Amino acid sequence: MKSNENNEHSFSLATETKNILQKHGIRLNKNLGQNYLIDDYKRKKIINFANISKNDTILEIGPGIGTLTIELSKKAKKVVAIEQDKKIFEILSERIEEENVSNIDLINDDALNVEISTFSKSNKIVSNLPYQISSPITFKFLEFDFDLAILMYQKEFANRMIAKVGDKNYSRLSAMLYFKTSIEFLDNISPQSFIPQPKVNSAVVKLTPIKNESFFSNKTNEKDYSVVCRAIFPHKNKKIRNALIDSRNILGYSDKKILRDLLDSSPELESFLVKRVVKTSPEEILELTSLIKPILWG
Repeated sequence: MKSNENNEHSFSLATETKNILQKHGIRLNKNLGQNYLIDDYKRKKIINFANISKNDTILEIGPGIGTLTIELSKKAKKVVAIEQDKKIFEILSERIEEENVSNIDLINDDALNVEISTFSKSNKIVSNLPYQISSPITFKFLEFDFDLAILMYQKEFANRMIAKVGDKNYSRLSAMLYFKTSIEFLDNISPQSFIPQPKVNSAVVKLTPIKNESFFSNKTNEKDYSVVCRAIFPHKNKKIRNALIDSRNILGYSDKKILRDLLDSSPELESFLVKRVVKTSPEEILELTSLIKPILWG
């Protein structure tokens, strides 16, 4: 019985979505991340994951025609929705007006260019993110203080977010997010839940920022840690020494021999340099950063 109910809900949302798009002559562009959720069962799950109350202000990136937006507005105090596509923005504006919804602030802009002060008006984030901006928008979220985020990503990206040290998906992304947020995998979503159907599976993830923890003494140290991660992870199956040398340009060096001699001059670095990148924890990378900073950058 439950399966039939799910199919019925999916059909009704799919029909509604197709009718709206057809009415306005919209052809969705997968290359722009325009894959609209048409599975009402999954929509309900995503919204329920956020545990929304009338005290919450929700930030949504890429609302599209309002698949999540309007339902979110029924539960929240306010929804701040940022849509870049002008035509889609106009369609959603029309829907909001037709349904007499008064608690949605709709912004026509590129979310990556929007001032962080706009984001900080919200305490929760719920979004089916455009996949091509997954990384930069996630790090932008983490620049402001929020309670939780329920976000849909490409499954492969989500796997890299939650990967542990030594996993095949352990990456720069894993290491960079490690000190900033707790990450919980919530649900799989198949291509059949969208129109047009993407070629990849999707996943719903919960982010909870790590608060009251200071792993970096200042922004400069965080920047240095980021540079080291950017240098070593393209060569994650190599030893750290070789990875650093191979990425010497990122570290500000052009001469391989000079960098090698500097690295080999410090006995404190020896135990780090012989480790494979994929087997090196974020804590160890942070310690490595503190050791090589005076050696490489003075």
